[in-house]
Amino acid sequence: MTKSTVLTLVGSLRAESTNQKLAEAIQLNAPEQVDVVIHENLGNIPFYNEDIDVEGQVPAAAAALRAAANDADTLLLVTPEHNGTVPAALKNAIDWLSRPFGAGALAGKPTAVVGTAFGQYGGVWAQDEARKAAGIAGARILEDVKLAVPGSMVRFAELHPKDDEEVVDQIKGVFDALTAAQPAA
Repeated sequence: MTKSTVLTLVGSLRAESTNQKLAEAIQLNAPEQVDVVIHENLGNIPFYNEDIDVEGQVPAAAAALRAAANDADTLLLVTPEHNGTVPAALKNAIDWLSRPFGAGALAGKPTAVVGTAFGQYGGVWAQDEARKAAGIAGARILEDVKLAVPGSMVRFAELHPKDDEEVVDQIKGVFDALTAAQPAA
């Protein structure tokens, strides 16, 4: 059986990000047949601009992101909530992956969105916005994949998400949905 690859993009750029820790917990709890790759350096990708999106001149960080997304079977967006919406770094990654229009790395790619946030709803507004943006960009949104952990700053102050039994159980549900979305090999 071949492994499927889940490219994971974390919208927070903070060193001690609870969403980065959630992505790590997801990676640690992946089933044996799934390889979860956390893409680093979203903060190094310049803001999308058609003037620099020219064949042979695409910035290296954007080209690396596109290559990683093209190689992945599924995308997993892990997002905090910034002022009720998706962080700029994650939205920028979606913009780069949406081009060329209609044939970008997101075209038809199964994509799920999860995350954690300080507020009482766990960042569901940002997750909804990320689903909307990725869907408009051509991704096949996996609407059944849900994981929103509220109160992240308090909940994970002394406990890594990988050690939170409730979160680990929810992660297993995420993988069940991701596996169900994969075409039969």
